[in-house]
Amino acid sequence: MALIKQAPHSFELGPIRPPSEAHSLLIRVTRNCPWNRCKFCHTYKGERFQLRPVEEVKQDIKAAKVIQDEIKELSWKFGYGGRAKEIASMILNNPPNQAYYNVALWLYAGGESAFLQDANSLIMRTNELAEVIRFLKQTLPSINRVTSYARSKTAAKKKLEELIELHEAGLSRLHIGLESGYDPLLQYMDKGVTATDHIEGGRKVVASGISLCEYAVLGLGGRKMWREHATQTARMLNEIDPDFIRVRTLTINNRMPLYNELENGTFIRSTDEEILAEEKLLLKHLECHSSYVSDHITNLLPETEGKLPQDKGKMLAIINRFQALPSEERTNFVVGRRVGMYVCLDDLYDIHKHHIVEQIIHKLSQGSNQIDDKTIYSLTEGFI
Repeated sequence: MALIKQAPHSFELGPIRPPSEAHSLLIRVTRNCPWNRCKFCHTYKGERFQLRPVEEVKQDIKAAKVIQDEIKELSWKFGYGGRAKEIASMILNNPPNQAYYNVALWLYAGGESAFLQDANSLIMRTNELAEVIRFLKQTLPSINRVTSYARSKTAAKKKLEELIELHEAGLSRLHIGLESGYDPLLQYMDKGVTATDHIEGGRKVVASGISLCEYAVLGLGGRKMWREHATQTARMLNEIDPDFIRVRTLTINNRMPLYNELENGTFIRSTDEEILAEEKLLLKHLECHSSYVSDHITNLLPETEGKLPQDKGKMLAIINRFQALPSEERTNFVVGRRVGMYVCLDDLYDIHKHHIVEQIIHKLSQGSNQIDDKTIYSLTEGFI
């Protein structure tokens, strides 16, 4: 039974947020991506970038507060003494719209974080973005962490004093898609930045006091540029020294410009095992003090995480452990991971799961037990 049968309140939501912001209140301050040319991205293709007026964003924040207050009022009504978590849980099972779902999820997790959408909120005028952040925190005072996506080039163009102003207004962290540190690859993927831009923008964010999370895409260089991609990305990350390095594994679908490059043979993608060799090379060359995080479903070994430099050996040992497995066990793990059966290498020793994966391999291979690369790519892309 729905607690709220009608949804008189709502606010605008963008399409994505980082996995680490899964429980954040989502506030859309810009629409889509101002660059929108990257070959490996499909999220905003065909959509026009727009800066939302500050007053419009404030109205959304007010709507979020009204929904929050309604949920808290229901908590009192149903005898939970103002505790929002129980009512939020009920609403999550049957939300009247996505705005209610987002607020309920945010309250269920404690109501402490907010994420500013879409792809590059930093492109707003500094005073306007600061005004939005201050209004957000004043209107919803339980929020103690405000994060957003940004582009390196935009950060590089901001004065350090502007970034400090945003930090003082309450901007806690920026998520930047570094992707690669190898200039020919950045140019090939039409990223619109250079390694120099990445370093300048990243170091400026770090200097401002804003926490920085840089993203690198494993497999982005394909078979042609994998080695340079790994070593030059590590070199650049060492110079920036961000708080977090988050890795993603390249997936390709027919909504991406890169798909055409794949079809005509210009781009030759790496296999899971080749990408692990690339990640191993990346880790070997990292000498920064970042937290290395593998929090995405596309990554083959998400347990490869730790604090650099002290956990480098532990992370390399995980990759070495996989590489030392017999061929049939490596295949079993890859398939098991790509169908969502496995999370870590120890899952291989779950007899029940292992047997199910064997049956899946037998079915996918039509009895030959030989799995081709295209099948693995297809399974991986099913998650995206």
